[in-house]
Amino acid sequence: MNILDSLCALDGISAAGVCELCRITPVLDESRRAWVARLVPDASTVFVALFPYFAGNSDGNLSLYARGRDYHAVIRDTLAPFAARLEQDCGCRAVPLADDSPLPEVRAARLAGVGRIGENGLIFDPTYGSYVFIGTILTDLPFSPTPAVHRCGVSIPPSDTVIDCAHCGACRRVCPLGALGEHGLIDESRCLSALTQRGGALSPAEAEAVRQHPLIWGCDLCQQVCPQNRHAHLSDNPAFRENLLPTLNTGALEGLTRREFSEKYPGRAFTWRGPAPLRRNLNLKEES
Repeated sequence: MNILDSLCALDGISAAGVCELCRITPVLDESRRAWVARLVPDASTVFVALFPYFAGNSDGNLSLYARGRDYHAVIRDTLAPFAARLEQDCGCRAVPLADDSPLPEVRAARLAGVGRIGENGLIFDPTYGSYVFIGTILTDLPFSPTPAVHRCGVSIPPSDTVIDCAHCGACRRVCPLGALGEHGLIDESRCLSALTQRGGALSPAEAEAVRQHPLIWGCDLCQQVCPQNRHAHLSDNPAFRENLLPTLNTGALEGLTRREFSEKYPGRAFTWRGPAPLRRNLNLKEES
């Protein structure tokens, strides 16, 4: 069994691919290149894995991605043992990464052939749509080109594993602050998902956008209107299907310090920010 077969055989992964680091570095600034060098001094290869998380479009005020277990932990817990085995078997350096990394993961996923980029700037899996997290392994293992993407243990030519964006413009039209540009480019300063997570005070226009938004954390609008997501399959990963927390209210956050908040909601993707942004967003909605 080759490396991609072994990677794709791990629980919770729908597809795996590999790309050459030198195809990514042109878009990295100096600080990110230095970050890569600190992680793996002679890095040359990036393995990419997709983790489906869709559990259905149920009601709630938290984004769909944040209702289950923190995906950073899920990705690390899945990829870390694999990376350790890779180091032991191949005598290489291998570092597992979630999206808190120097790598542009969507670009890496596209170059690895596991999906195509939609107008909403997200990678699309043909079975799970854009409801996927991206995990990577940065390694100094020499790059070995492969003619196939590996999907659930089956090797398929890349052209058969991806879907074309219809360029219908639905995601761009629904984006409240016009954060979506051409060719999948996202202006994060205008992204409502980023805005709900930002600490500190908001401008009047930003506050109004949050007030009108149905969620207090994240945004799913550009995914929910996408035709390619209409028939997205549900994830079979218990981490994203069980013990879901769809909603938080003011009472659940009242009086909590940052530490108490972390203890009350451990292992959630929204915990890192503390309770302040969530309280602010809830208060804005109550004002309306």
